[in-house]
Amino acid sequence: MPLFDSLYNFAQWLAHDKTEAEDLVQEAFAKALRGFSSFIPGTDFRAWIFRILRNTFLTSRTGLRSRRTESLEDDEEGGSVAVTWETPESLALASATREALQAALDLLPLRYREVILLCDVEEMKYKEIAEVLGIPIGTVMSRIARGRKLLRQSLAAERTGASPAVGKHTNDELS
Repeated sequence: MPLFDSLYNFAQWLAHDKTEAEDLVQEAFAKALRGFSSFIPGTDFRAWIFRILRNTFLTSRTGLRSRRTESLEDDEEGGSVAVTWETPESLALASATREALQAALDLLPLRYREVILLCDVEEMKYKEIAEVLGIPIGTVMSRIARGRKLLRQSLAAERTGASPAVGKHTNDELS
């Protein structure tokens, strides 16, 4: 299935629940198949289906309320670093860094989290992100800059033991 892994990853970050993410992706593909006649050939299919997924999330009950997150499994990690370089200390440090980043991402308001994920995780171009979210490209750039700044502040607060500047927000803070 085209883009399944990317869509599932994005859905998991949005919903914070593996089962809900699976349901969202399944529903997005079903909607895409039912509405395929509305797809305009020559346009960006990836942006089109990501937008369907995002809209499905926003109209689901998960998208309308805030939920606590669960740790994501490392299903694509490993194998990229030679075994001789991995020590218990390096594995613990990498795990702590990954957990801190996950926690910092979870603290971001959804409007910043989704652009960071689409840009830095899914490696979409600003134009694609603008199409997926239905916002101007300038807003995409602004949200990425602000989101990264909030991430840096949250990670810095984590290192110093201070309380993060970013608070837990609800998912309906889209603008």
